[in-house]
Amino acid sequence: MQNSVSTRSSLLHLTQVAIVASLYVAVTVLLTPFSFGAGQIRASEMLNYTALYNKRYVVAVTLGVFIANFFSPTAVIDVPVGTIGTLIFLLLSRWLAGYCSKWWQKYLVMGVLFTVSMFTVAAQLAIVYHMPFWASYPVIMAGEAISMTIGAFVMPVIARTVHLDR
Repeated sequence: MQNSVSTRSSLLHLTQVAIVASLYVAVTVLLTPFSFGAGQIRASEMLNYTALYNKRYVVAVTLGVFIANFFSPTAVIDVPVGTIGTLIFLLLSRWLAGYCSKWWQKYLVMGVLFTVSMFTVAAQLAIVYHMPFWASYPVIMAGEAISMTIGAFVMPVIARTVHLDR
């Protein structure tokens, strides 16, 4: 009996990871014109907030970024750098959010960290397309800030319905 419950629980967690990763990929690819490049507003980035609810979503979002970045025009560099950067900033956000007592503070920490983390995208564009780093970085940061701000309002509503913390 215990083994059956454990297997069911593991299967549920794996399914939750797969759903969030798939959502990240689907939203990124469906909105491809907005998801890549210097003027990107990657709507799927709001799924980063799921990692605040449960550590399994660190894996889910990282996997989603890994797969979605294969559709990037700069995939050769975007897949490894974007994936590793996402993993690092998700873990850093979760760690720093642990010092926050209110949910809005946790969301703020993650939103700011991910907005600042866009130096990785600006650096990729500078390397691949020779775009000036300091000209593209603020634009990419603005796009990320828009995605994360929208997500800060949308994700708590979703979390109340979907119960991401379970």
